[in-house]
Amino acid sequence: MKSNLPPILLTSCVIVSDQSVSLKNENSRIRLTIESIEKWLAISPDLHLVICDGSNFDFSKIIFEHFPKANIECLFFENNKKLVGLYGKGYGEGEIVNYALQNSAYLKQSDFFAKCTAKLWVENFFECLDNWNGTFLCKGYFSNVFSFKKTQFSYVDTRFYLVSKSFYLENLASTYLDVGGEQGLSLEHCFRDVILKGKFQKIMFSVPPVICGVGGAAGTYYKNNLKRRIKEIIRLWLVKRNKCFNFLFT
Repeated sequence: MKSNLPPILLTSCVIVSDQSVSLKNENSRIRLTIESIEKWLAISPDLHLVICDGSNFDFSKIIFEHFPKANIECLFFENNKKLVGLYGKGYGEGEIVNYALQNSAYLKQSDFFAKCTAKLWVENFFECLDNWNGTFLCKGYFSNVFSFKKTQFSYVDTRFYLVSKSFYLENLASTYLDVGGEQGLSLEHCFRDVILKGKFQKIMFSVPPVICGVGGAAGTYYKNNLKRRIKEIIRLWLVKRNKCFNFLFT
Protein backbone atom coordinates (compact mmCIF):
# COMPACT_ATOMS: atom_id res chain seq x y z
CA MET A 1 0.00 0.00 0.00
CA LYS A 2 1.37 3.42 -0.91
CA SER A 3 2.16 5.26 2.32
CA ASN A 4 0.65 8.55 1.13
CA LEU A 5 -2.72 7.07 0.18
CA PRO A 6 -5.09 6.06 2.97
CA PRO A 7 -7.50 3.18 2.41
CA ILE A 8 -11.08 4.22 1.64
CA LEU A 9 -13.70 2.62 3.87
CA LEU A 10 -17.05 2.40 2.07
CA THR A 11 -19.87 1.80 4.54
CA SER A 12 -22.65 -0.20 2.93
CA CYS A 13 -26.04 -1.64 3.79
CA VAL A 14 -27.63 -3.41 0.83
CA ILE A 15 -30.63 -4.69 2.82
CA VAL A 16 -31.90 -1.70 4.80
CA SER A 17 -33.20 -1.84 8.35
CA ASP A 18 -33.85 1.90 8.58
CA GLN A 19 -37.18 2.17 6.79
CA SER A 20 -37.00 5.98 6.68
CA VAL A 21 -34.62 5.91 3.71
CA SER A 22 -36.08 6.32 0.23
CA LEU A 23 -33.72 3.99 -1.61
CA LYS A 24 -34.64 0.48 -0.50
CA ASN A 25 -34.23 -1.54 -3.69
CA GLU A 26 -31.36 -3.95 -3.16
CA ASN A 27 -30.33 -4.20 -6.82
CA SER A 28 -30.19 -0.42 -7.10
CA ARG A 29 -28.06 -0.16 -3.96
CA ILE A 30 -25.64 -2.77 -5.34
CA ARG A 31 -25.47 -1.09 -8.75
CA LEU A 32 -24.82 2.34 -7.25
CA THR A 33 -22.12 0.96 -4.98
CA ILE A 34 -20.37 -0.54 -8.01
CA GLU A 35 -20.66 2.84 -9.72
CA SER A 36 -18.99 4.58 -6.78
CA ILE A 37 -16.14 2.06 -6.80
CA GLU A 38 -15.62 2.74 -10.52
CA LYS A 39 -15.41 6.45 -9.74
CA TRP A 40 -12.96 5.94 -6.89
CA LEU A 41 -10.69 3.83 -9.08
CA ALA A 42 -10.89 6.48 -11.80
CA ILE A 43 -9.66 9.01 -9.23
CA SER A 44 -6.72 6.68 -8.57
CA PRO A 45 -6.28 3.00 -9.49
CA ASP A 46 -3.74 2.76 -6.64
CA LEU A 47 -6.40 3.23 -3.97
CA HIS A 48 -7.11 0.42 -1.54
CA LEU A 49 -10.86 0.15 -0.94
CA VAL A 50 -12.62 -1.58 1.94
CA ILE A 51 -16.31 -2.19 1.42
CA CYS A 52 -18.00 -3.21 4.65
CA ASP A 53 -21.67 -4.17 4.49
CA GLY A 54 -23.81 -4.25 7.62
CA SER A 55 -26.63 -6.35 6.16
CA ASN A 56 -24.58 -9.51 5.71
CA PHE A 57 -24.25 -8.97 1.95
CA ASP A 58 -21.01 -10.33 0.49
CA PHE A 59 -19.76 -8.20 -2.41
CA SER A 60 -16.78 -10.49 -3.11
CA LYS A 61 -18.07 -12.23 -6.24
CA ILE A 62 -19.47 -9.07 -7.81
CA ILE A 63 -16.31 -7.11 -7.05
CA PHE A 64 -14.08 -9.79 -8.58
CA GLU A 65 -16.22 -9.85 -11.74
CA HIS A 66 -16.07 -6.08 -12.17
CA PHE A 67 -12.61 -5.26 -10.77
CA PRO A 68 -10.41 -8.39 -10.89
CA LYS A 69 -7.14 -6.47 -10.55
CA ALA A 70 -8.19 -3.78 -8.09
CA ASN A 71 -7.19 -3.62 -4.42
CA ILE A 72 -10.62 -4.15 -2.84
CA GLU A 73 -11.37 -5.88 0.43
CA CYS A 74 -14.93 -7.08 1.11
CA LEU A 75 -16.27 -7.43 4.64
CA PHE A 76 -19.80 -8.21 5.79
CA PHE A 77 -21.67 -8.86 9.01
CA GLU A 78 -25.15 -8.38 10.50
CA ASN A 79 -25.98 -5.03 12.08
CA ASN A 80 -28.26 -5.00 15.08
CA LYS A 81 -31.44 -4.72 13.00
CA LYS A 82 -33.67 -3.82 15.93
CA LEU A 83 -31.51 -0.92 17.09
CA VAL A 84 -30.85 0.35 13.56
CA GLY A 85 -34.59 0.27 12.92
CA LEU A 86 -35.14 2.18 16.16
CA TYR A 87 -32.32 4.74 15.95
CA GLY A 88 -31.65 5.00 12.22
CA LYS A 89 -28.81 4.51 9.77
CA GLY A 90 -26.33 6.50 11.88
CA TYR A 91 -26.42 3.76 14.51
CA GLY A 92 -25.73 1.15 11.85
CA GLU A 93 -22.86 3.18 10.42
CA GLY A 94 -21.18 3.31 13.81
CA GLU A 95 -21.36 -0.48 14.03
CA ILE A 96 -19.98 -0.82 10.49
CA VAL A 97 -16.94 1.39 11.06
CA ASN A 98 -16.08 -0.40 14.28
CA TYR A 99 -16.41 -3.79 12.61
CA ALA A 100 -14.15 -2.70 9.77
CA LEU A 101 -11.50 -1.40 12.16
CA GLN A 102 -11.48 -4.75 13.92
CA ASN A 103 -11.44 -6.94 10.80
CA SER A 104 -9.94 -5.10 7.82
CA ALA A 105 -6.40 -6.01 6.78
CA TYR A 106 -6.07 -2.76 4.82
CA LEU A 107 -7.13 -0.61 7.77
CA LYS A 108 -4.68 -2.43 10.04
CA GLN A 109 -1.84 -1.51 7.67
CA SER A 110 -2.53 2.23 7.77
CA ASP A 111 -2.46 4.87 10.49
CA PHE A 112 -5.44 6.69 9.01
CA PHE A 113 -8.26 6.14 6.57
CA ALA A 114 -10.98 7.91 4.63
CA LYS A 115 -14.57 7.01 5.36
CA CYS A 116 -17.16 7.47 2.63
CA THR A 117 -20.73 6.26 2.45
CA ALA A 118 -21.18 3.62 -0.25
CA LYS A 119 -22.82 4.90 -3.44
CA LEU A 120 -20.77 8.12 -3.11
CA TRP A 121 -17.35 9.37 -4.14
CA VAL A 122 -15.38 12.60 -3.66
CA GLU A 123 -14.39 14.24 -6.89
CA ASN A 124 -11.69 16.44 -5.33
CA PHE A 125 -10.36 13.73 -3.02
CA PHE A 126 -6.70 14.61 -3.54
CA GLU A 127 -7.34 18.28 -2.82
CA CYS A 128 -9.01 17.23 0.44
CA LEU A 129 -6.14 14.88 1.21
CA ASP A 130 -3.69 17.79 0.88
CA ASN A 131 -5.30 19.22 4.04
CA TRP A 132 -4.48 16.14 6.14
CA ASN A 133 -3.52 17.19 9.67
CA GLY A 134 -2.69 13.81 11.22
CA THR A 135 -5.84 13.47 13.35
CA PHE A 136 -9.27 14.25 11.89
CA LEU A 137 -10.69 16.25 8.98
CA CYS A 138 -14.36 16.71 8.21
CA LYS A 139 -16.87 19.08 6.68
CA GLY A 140 -19.19 20.96 8.99
CA TYR A 141 -22.55 22.39 8.05
CA PHE A 142 -23.21 25.92 9.29
CA SER A 143 -26.70 27.39 9.17
CA ASN A 144 -27.72 31.05 8.72
CA VAL A 145 -24.49 31.88 6.88
CA PHE A 146 -26.32 33.96 4.28
CA SER A 147 -28.83 35.58 6.65
CA PHE A 148 -28.80 38.21 9.39
CA LYS A 149 -29.37 35.53 12.01
CA LYS A 150 -26.47 34.26 14.11
CA THR A 151 -24.50 31.56 12.29
CA GLN A 152 -24.72 28.16 13.97
CA PHE A 153 -22.52 25.06 13.75
CA SER A 154 -25.38 22.67 13.01
CA TYR A 155 -23.74 19.31 12.35
CA VAL A 156 -20.85 17.37 10.83
CA ASP A 157 -21.24 15.88 7.36
CA THR A 158 -20.47 12.23 8.13
CA ARG A 159 -20.74 11.09 4.51
CA PHE A 160 -17.01 11.66 4.08
CA TYR A 161 -14.12 12.37 6.42
CA LEU A 162 -10.46 11.58 7.02
CA VAL A 163 -9.43 10.25 10.41
CA SER A 164 -6.54 8.58 12.17
CA LYS A 165 -7.39 5.27 13.76
CA SER A 166 -6.23 6.49 17.17
CA PHE A 167 -8.43 9.60 17.01
CA TYR A 168 -11.43 7.59 15.89
CA LEU A 169 -11.03 4.98 18.61
CA GLU A 170 -10.48 7.57 21.32
CA ASN A 171 -13.18 10.04 20.35
CA LEU A 172 -15.70 8.69 17.83
CA ALA A 173 -15.98 4.92 18.12
CA SER A 174 -18.81 5.00 20.66
CA THR A 175 -20.52 8.15 19.36
CA TYR A 176 -23.24 6.18 17.56
CA LEU A 177 -24.50 4.98 20.95
CA ASP A 178 -25.71 8.53 21.62
CA VAL A 179 -27.92 8.60 18.51
CA GLY A 180 -31.60 9.12 19.30
CA GLY A 181 -32.37 9.79 22.94
CA GLU A 182 -34.69 12.50 24.22
CA GLN A 183 -33.28 15.06 21.79
CA GLY A 184 -33.48 12.74 18.80
CA LEU A 185 -29.84 13.30 17.88
CA SER A 186 -28.44 12.06 14.57
CA LEU A 187 -24.89 10.78 14.13
CA GLU A 188 -24.08 14.13 12.49
CA HIS A 189 -25.17 15.97 15.64
CA CYS A 190 -23.23 13.58 17.86
CA PHE A 191 -20.02 14.19 15.88
CA ARG A 192 -20.57 17.94 16.29
CA ASP A 193 -20.97 17.54 20.04
CA VAL A 194 -17.72 15.55 20.26
CA ILE A 195 -15.87 18.37 18.46
CA LEU A 196 -17.32 21.09 20.66
CA LYS A 197 -16.84 19.19 23.91
CA GLY A 198 -13.24 18.27 23.00
CA LYS A 199 -12.51 21.82 21.79
CA PHE A 200 -10.69 20.36 18.80
CA GLN A 201 -9.00 22.81 16.45
CA LYS A 202 -8.10 22.76 12.75
CA ILE A 203 -10.27 19.73 12.03
CA MET A 204 -12.26 21.01 9.06
CA PHE A 205 -11.38 20.98 5.38
CA SER A 206 -10.24 24.30 3.96
CA VAL A 207 -11.92 23.31 0.68
CA PRO A 208 -15.47 21.94 0.33
CA PRO A 209 -15.39 18.22 -0.54
CA VAL A 210 -17.25 17.67 -3.81
CA ILE A 211 -19.35 14.66 -2.84
CA CYS A 212 -21.03 12.94 -5.78
CA GLY A 213 -23.36 10.00 -6.22
CA VAL A 214 -26.72 8.96 -4.80
CA GLY A 215 -27.72 9.48 -1.20
CA GLY A 216 -29.68 6.55 0.20
CA ALA A 217 -31.93 8.76 2.31
CA ALA A 218 -33.18 10.81 -0.65
CA GLY A 219 -32.52 8.21 -3.36
CA THR A 220 -31.41 10.80 -5.93
CA TYR A 221 -28.11 12.05 -7.33
CA TYR A 222 -26.61 15.06 -5.61
CA LYS A 223 -26.60 18.27 -7.61
CA ASN A 224 -23.05 19.54 -7.98
CA ASN A 225 -23.49 22.17 -10.68
CA LEU A 226 -21.21 25.20 -10.90
CA LYS A 227 -23.65 27.47 -9.07
CA ARG A 228 -23.85 25.10 -6.12
CA ARG A 229 -20.08 24.67 -5.95
CA ILE A 230 -19.52 28.43 -5.96
CA LYS A 231 -22.09 28.83 -3.20
CA GLU A 232 -20.27 26.21 -1.10
CA ILE A 233 -16.95 28.00 -1.59
CA ILE A 234 -18.48 31.33 -0.52
CA ARG A 235 -20.22 29.70 2.46
CA LEU A 236 -16.92 28.22 3.62
CA TRP A 237 -15.08 31.53 3.12
CA LEU A 238 -17.62 33.38 5.25
CA VAL A 239 -17.55 30.80 8.05
CA LYS A 240 -13.74 30.78 8.13
CA ARG A 241 -13.82 34.57 8.59
CA ASN A 242 -16.21 34.24 11.54
CA LYS A 243 -14.22 34.61 14.75
CA CYS A 244 -16.50 32.12 16.46
CA PHE A 245 -15.49 29.33 14.10
CA ASN A 246 -12.16 30.12 12.42
CA PHE A 247 -10.27 27.96 14.93
CA LEU A 248 -11.97 24.90 13.41
CA PHE A 249 -10.29 25.18 10.02
CA THR A 250 -6.91 24.08 8.69
